[in-house]
Amino acid sequence: MAKKKPKIVVLGGGTGSFTVLSGLRDYPVDLTAIISMADSGGSNRVLRDEFGILPTSDIRQCLVALADGNGDQQVLRDLFNYRFHQGRGIAGMTFGNLFMAALADIQGSQVKAIEKTCRILNIKGHILPVSLDDVQLVARYENGHQVVGEHAIDEPKHDGKLRIIELETIPQAKAYPKAVKAIKEADLIVIGPGDLYTSVACNLIIKGIARALKQTEAKVVYIVNLIGRYGQSYKFTAQDHVDIIEKYIGRGTLDYVLANKSIDFPRGVLQRYRKENAFPVKDNLGNSQGYKVIRRSFLANKVVKKTKGDKLRRSMIRHDPKKLARAIINLL
Repeated sequence: MAKKKPKIVVLGGGTGSFTVLSGLRDYPVDLTAIISMADSGGSNRVLRDEFGILPTSDIRQCLVALADGNGDQQVLRDLFNYRFHQGRGIAGMTFGNLFMAALADIQGSQVKAIEKTCRILNIKGHILPVSLDDVQLVARYENGHQVVGEHAIDEPKHDGKLRIIELETIPQAKAYPKAVKAIKEADLIVIGPGDLYTSVACNLIIKGIARALKQTEAKVVYIVNLIGRYGQSYKFTAQDHVDIIEKYIGRGTLDYVLANKSIDFPRGVLQRYRKENAFPVKDNLGNSQGYKVIRRSFLANKVVKKTKGDKLRRSMIRHDPKKLARAIINLL
């Protein structure tokens, strides 16, 4: 009898989940990505306002990460990543987002469209939305100021140095049952990396997710960000990040924390980050917190360049997919 593959769940969204999944896809594991559905910026705003569907950009990135890259399948991966940069109405949109919007209309269901796209791209694993509810993120800051919408948190027009005191959705969102089932049946759960509130904590506040994380027998891993983000984690330390995660899932739920120990950032990139009021996350984690801290150099060597037509702020330096994957697999 063939040995069952270990089940790994990656919980998050955006480039963080893309990075983790890209590294894990070549290992003999059963992968499931549970992805945030709160995005409200860029092309996702158009999808929500004009097409009446939930945001798909984070799901699209995970599709690309897990897609078969052999032969003609590579063309499909390139197409799903392609961002239109000419014309007025379509500039900034990705082919993948438009494809899934059209398929949702044809199939009569966004869930069916995601499932069909997974088969078309021949992905390795499963991709699930964290919730199917149409909601907006709401952040309340330490001075009482309240911001509605993921994009307004991500690209603040207010004082981005202020700390977020509470995060919620309006209306309250319920977890997608298949996502809860995947968490409970997992052997290992990877949370992050990604923007602390708009890619990670936004999943943890969905009703049913924190409870599932407490009930699962899986080991739970959190990957600390490389750079703090103006508007939600300004000058946050590693301990600050972990404290927020534990605030929403409960202390004692985390088993491991992965922290980057390299300070060898690509030349000139920190100066560019400073212009955005963004700074490297300082590792000040102790070793007697109830979880084990794993410190390694997880930094990718190259600086990521924005594609044509992309108007949103993106991370310039990221974790190395292979380095993360090796550390995660070792935890099994």
